Amino acid sequence: MLEIKSSGMCGSDLKFYRAAGGAQSLGFAAGSGPVIAGHEPCGIVAAVGSGVSDKQARVGMRAMQHHYRGCGVCAHCSTGWMQLCVEGVAEVYGVTGHGAHAKYMKCPARTLVPLPNELSFDAGAAISCGTGTAWGALHRLGLQGDHTIAIFGQGPVGLSATQLASAMGARVIALDTSDARLQRAKEFGADCVINPKSTEKVVEAIKDLTHGLGAHVSLDASSSPAARAQAVRCVRTWGKACFVGEGDTVTLDVSNDLLRRQVTLIGSWTFSTVGQAECARYIADRAIDVDAIFTHRWKLEEAVEAYRLFDAQTSGKGVIHPS
Repeated sequence: MLEIKSSGMCGSDLKFYRAAGGAQSLGFAAGSGPVIAGHEPCGIVAAVGSGVSDKQARVGMRAMQHHYRGCGVCAHCSTGWMQLCVEGVAEVYGVTGHGAHAKYMKCPARTLVPLPNELSFDAGAAISCGTGTAWGALHRLGLQGDHTIAIFGQGPVGLSATQLASAMGARVIALDTSDARLQRAKEFGADCVINPKSTEKVVEAIKDLTHGLGAHVSLDASSSPAARAQAVRCVRTWGKACFVGEGDTVTLDVSNDLLRRQVTLIGSWTFSTVGQAECARYIADRAIDVDAIFTHRWKLEEAVEAYRLFDAQTSGKGVIHPS
């Protein structure tokens, strides 16, 4: 049993919130009935079952929660990739199983990831989805300090990618249609910013910033079909493009956009428990201010107001403090 101290609000929650017609409580309709929302959990272990060893979890342990439950024994589950379970994901907490917008959350010990003492519970909540997703994508791209990366979309995941890529020493070109988000991207380490509303030649603008070659790698966190296509076209020959934004589509010219430029296209879905722990340790060791990703902090009883504001998508990222 995890006593929740911080429960982040993620953009992917909104599709369930909207499907429920704008939930009037913490329960979103999913599957056979409503479940408690929240898939960015962080807190303190309050109780353990009789079969749980101290190595897995102990009362008082500070922990994040990997928000998937698989079979626990297949090739993917045993390496921490429970969302890729061969048997099919048994539960996605906050979607098909009760999540963390509550004072307590019940979950298997194997889904817990220790939170370093140097990090706040808010930082742990961010790493439990948005920041961890950015970390996983940057590693899939093989980002290096001498790379230039173009990051499309400066919402929570894109902004986290900007912050982490900058900390890794890479040169960051941040793109978003919101000037306010681009300003935040600068504050989080972006070297250059581009608002696609200000130019129809986004790819050319990126090439102008990279001596005509294009970015080494790119990351799309926007889910925009246009941005996804630009993310592929803006990389140089032998470059890599990664998609992390959920939903929608993209249309590409396979020969000219990919094959004849030797471009690698990658899809990246969240992270493993191992990756989550590595991300947390990296952030702790380098004192990266992940807490700054949150612009709003709410009490549990303010959750309805919090989601109404979040649904307008005119603000940043929120976190709920149940206890």
